[in-house]
Amino acid sequence: MSAAAPQSPLLVAAALRVEAWALRPGLDGCGVMRTGMGPARSRRAARRLVDAPAKCVAVAGLCGALTPELEPGDVVVASSLLGGDEPFPTLEAGPLRDALARVGIEAHVGPLLSVDHVVRGAERSQLADSGALVVDMESAWLAAGAGGRPLAVLRVVLDAPGREIVRPGVLRDFGIALRRLRSAAPALAAWAAPLQNDCSAALH
Repeated sequence: MSAAAPQSPLLVAAALRVEAWALRPGLDGCGVMRTGMGPARSRRAARRLVDAPAKCVAVAGLCGALTPELEPGDVVVASSLLGGDEPFPTLEAGPLRDALARVGIEAHVGPLLSVDHVVRGAERSQLADSGALVVDMESAWLAAGAGGRPLAVLRVVLDAPGREIVRPGVLRDFGIALRRLRSAAPALAAWAAPLQNDCSAALH
């Protein structure tokens, strides 16, 4: 984990070491916190996030798709978070989607569902009834760490219906997803930059 420096414009929470590794090169001047995987670790990390000296908070990493329209490498910006301890009905989805478009990445925008286990097979279609596009194991619990600061959630699809995480070809898709995550990182910094300026102006 690398903690955010004082007055950092953005702190990005990433569950896995490899996700943090992919994000860091595109987040110059921002912090990356490795949180660990799953709800329990995410709740603990959220308590650290609350005290972190950053103007904005984001969660970023890989995810699983719940609908066949999405495939490995697709980028999803969460418009809301489902499944956590408290509701997060609206997020900074539009500005982040626009920042991604400026770096040449078309993002899907929709609800994200957080669960406590890896989702496989028929459960994907069952969970899709919630309205969520994708599923992960951290975002809805990490969101509490924003503590009222601007919050965005960016996920890249690793596996999808018919393309399970345990199958031939998953290593290729893993590489695709990590490269896309790395490409998307500068958009997170761009999303945070005007918010940092707004916060600074409000103090003067």
